[in-house]
Amino acid sequence: MIRCPLSAVPRPLLQHFMSLNTIVIQLVCISCGLMLLRARSIPKGWVAISGFILLVVGAMLLLLPAQTAWVSGSLWFILYLLPLLGFARVNALVRQERYRQARKAASLFRWLHPMDGWMDYPGMLRALELGQQGRVDEAIQELQRYQLDTSQMGRLATALLYYMGARWTDAIAWVENHLGEKIVFTDVAVGTVYLRSLGETGDLNRLLQILERFEPLLEKVGDGFSLSVIKMYALAFCGQVEPVQEAFKGTLSIMPESTQQYWLATAEMAAGHKAVARQQLLALRDRAGAVTQQAIDWRLSQPLICPEKVLNDPSRQTLIRLRVESGHDSNYNFRRILKGRTAYATYLLIGLNLLMFGLQLSQGGSDNSDSLYRLGAVIPEAVFAGEWWRLISANFMHINLTHLLMNMVGLYWLGRFVEAALGRPKFVFVYAVSGIGSMLTVTSLAILVNAPPIAFIGASGAIMGLLGVTGAILLRGWRREKARIAGKELRWIVILVAFQIIFDLLNPEVSLVGHLSGLGFGFIAGYLLAGNRP
Repeated sequence: MIRCPLSAVPRPLLQHFMSLNTIVIQLVCISCGLMLLRARSIPKGWVAISGFILLVVGAMLLLLPAQTAWVSGSLWFILYLLPLLGFARVNALVRQERYRQARKAASLFRWLHPMDGWMDYPGMLRALELGQQGRVDEAIQELQRYQLDTSQMGRLATALLYYMGARWTDAIAWVENHLGEKIVFTDVAVGTVYLRSLGETGDLNRLLQILERFEPLLEKVGDGFSLSVIKMYALAFCGQVEPVQEAFKGTLSIMPESTQQYWLATAEMAAGHKAVARQQLLALRDRAGAVTQQAIDWRLSQPLICPEKVLNDPSRQTLIRLRVESGHDSNYNFRRILKGRTAYATYLLIGLNLLMFGLQLSQGGSDNSDSLYRLGAVIPEAVFAGEWWRLISANFMHINLTHLLMNMVGLYWLGRFVEAALGRPKFVFVYAVSGIGSMLTVTSLAILVNAPPIAFIGASGAIMGLLGVTGAILLRGWRREKARIAGKELRWIVILVAFQIIFDLLNPEVSLVGHLSGLGFGFIAGYLLAGNRP
């Protein structure tokens, strides 16, 4: 929400919305600062890059302030944003087992971030690609080049060797005799292969015990996918068919169909449905790649142990928790909730905002005082004189294109979740309550303190309300259902609110009161409505 001082009504509105340069500098500083705050849980290369960019910003502000935004923004885009997005894309391709595309992408993006082992990563992906093609001997030769390296990439190469050959007993001996627990609980790749190896060899109590201690590492580094994978391993090896099916509807839905079928058959076998599982595995083997064939051969030659015969009481409690959390995932996992849904109401609201902006432009410009006044900017005196419709219309108006785009991005990301979580009628209700409530709050405050003539426009009060609704849904799940995933997502909501407060304090032309009141209205409405979610 933007507040525009007025010399008189309806004289020209004075545009005071922050410049694009200011936004760029603040974005660079806040994003790099947040990265430094996570220095203990992220690779050191990202810490170095973030620190370097902040030093450049400081130096430019002292020496060449006019060029600070262009220089720091360019560095941030090339050294920070592009590699971050690029590596996220590489990891997504790996999770889909599209190793050829992942290798090509990694070969390109590693030059933007030649640290943290990324220079060697294409070689690892080349080995996985060869294994997928059935050229296992060549894949092993590729990995053996790195095996003697004691770094993280060397350990990854060794773990992949055991994984590709389904050498689970050897993997356990390697971890326990050469690495130790410290590496297991600090290296995600090693820990993941170790946990699977324990399940493959029937040591279910040890698997569940290590999983309990391994989860905090993955939560700390924010690796939700790997966390979902190891939970799925435990559920499958313990014969929990339905929770495994649910896992593949959420975060793990991006995994290839053949991989999903393999683990569902594994869960069936562990549940005692051996004939059905054997038939499924044999059918899958005929069309699977060489690595999956190796895993299937191991599974068929080494039948899984019956969980009921070996699980002790602590393991049973852990398994119960995992089953409960699989239900929480269906209620609070953003990907799961949004999957297969079309957010018609969200898209309609975005369309109305775009239509209003076009109308502003056609009426003389988005910052034209006469058109803003006629189209419905909130003028406190006019509202209290009876023009209450302004509390609605001002929510669809924006001072310029930057203002519009920032709000529409927020509406797109938050609106789809809230609409899917609450249903369309309740979504529209909380959006309206938050937007109108925030406009009414700033209007009342302006009249109360006898503020100079001022106008308010923008959808951000309503969008902050959606953030409040999201926080309310997650808080309710965390407190009432003890849903860990809700608590994890709630922390991100708190970070976003803190980010918004910092942004508002740095830009006095943005209404902090409007944003916080919209957040409050949305939180209250969301908390009341979240108890009856569809």
